[in-house]
Amino acid sequence: MKVFIYEKCGTCRKALNWLDERGIAYQKVPIREVPPSKMLLKKMLKAKEGQRKKIFNTSSKDYRDPEVKNRLPDLSDDEAMELLASRGNLIKRPFVLEGEVALVGFKEDEWAQALGQ
Repeated sequence: MKVFIYEKCGTCRKALNWLDERGIAYQKVPIREVPPSKMLLKKMLKAKEGQRKKIFNTSSKDYRDPEVKNRLPDLSDDEAMELLASRGNLIKRPFVLEGEVALVGFKEDEWAQALGQ
C-alpha cells in the first residue's frame, strides 16, 4: 500500500507509527515530490462524495495563498484535481488510495475500520 506523506508532518508520523505497530506493510511516497496523479485524485474525490475540501490541505500556507483559495470555488473538479496534482503540498495528508481503501488525513478509528484493525 502506498502512503503519500510529508516527512515533517506530525499527522503523517502518527499514521506511519500506527501502521508499524500493527505490522501493516506500506511504501512511503513523498507527496511534495511525487504527488498522486490526477486520476488517483479524481478517484479520491469520488470516494469522498465530491467534497473537494476533504482532500485539500486547508491549513497549508499554499492553500491560504489568495491566488489559490479565491480561485477554488470557480474551478471545475477537473481543474482542481490538476492543481492538486501539480502542487502536492495542497493535498491533505497522509493520503492512501488502495483498492477499496480511501483515506485522507489520520483518524485512528477510520484507519482501523478501513484496514480491518
